[in-house]
Amino acid sequence: MSEETFDRIATDYDEALPAHVVAHYLDKRAAFVAACCPPGSGLDVGCGTGVLAARLADRGYGMTGIDPSAGMLDVMAAEHPEVEAVRGSGDELPFDAASFDLVLTVAALHHIADPVAIRATLAEMLRVCRPGGRVVVWDHNPRNPYWRLLMARVPQDDGTERLISEREVLDGIRAGGGLPLFSQPLGFVPDFVPPALLPAMSRVERVVERTPLLRRLCAHNVVVATPVGSPA
Repeated sequence: MSEETFDRIATDYDEALPAHVVAHYLDKRAAFVAACCPPGSGLDVGCGTGVLAARLADRGYGMTGIDPSAGMLDVMAAEHPEVEAVRGSGDELPFDAASFDLVLTVAALHHIADPVAIRATLAEMLRVCRPGGRVVVWDHNPRNPYWRLLMARVPQDDGTERLISEREVLDGIRAGGGLPLFSQPLGFVPDFVPPALLPAMSRVERVVERTPLLRRLCAHNVVVATPVGSPA
């Protein structure tokens, strides 16, 4: 999808999915990041409207968000001024090497889609991560059959996306000078779960995540890495 299209949908982007499901995944991602990387300086690559970066800022991270869409960044600046907004592309990050303790990207790689650009983005994320820091990639799992149905009806997906396999992410991290520390599918709460059933579905999600064969169908692939030579 073009930057212009993201600009156009920016003010409606956060309402594309039910608020209780969005909150579930925001809480889940923020807790996961906090468990694998103590508070420090953080960069959200493909930050969109900055809702996750703001959650991390609330937990004590000094967050910067970078996105190619000026419209998305305008929303972030208005609603989450505590997050520094930078316009730019993931495959050419405008930061010095070793600038951040945490570098993450969530649900952005499938929009980048092009294999060369994805590999460049992963390499750039590792470049700007400090020794001993963490790179976190959280993106759609192609093994989950529901994505095709959901992506066909949300405004941020127009058919130009490409779901990225766990193997492609891991290969790109290694090629970019990273050491994978964790790789596992996570998440199993679909958008159609009513609010009253969210607690029960969250319990089902935890069971699925702990079951080796079932978790292959989880919604997202989650990879944590550190620059090569860093202490694990």
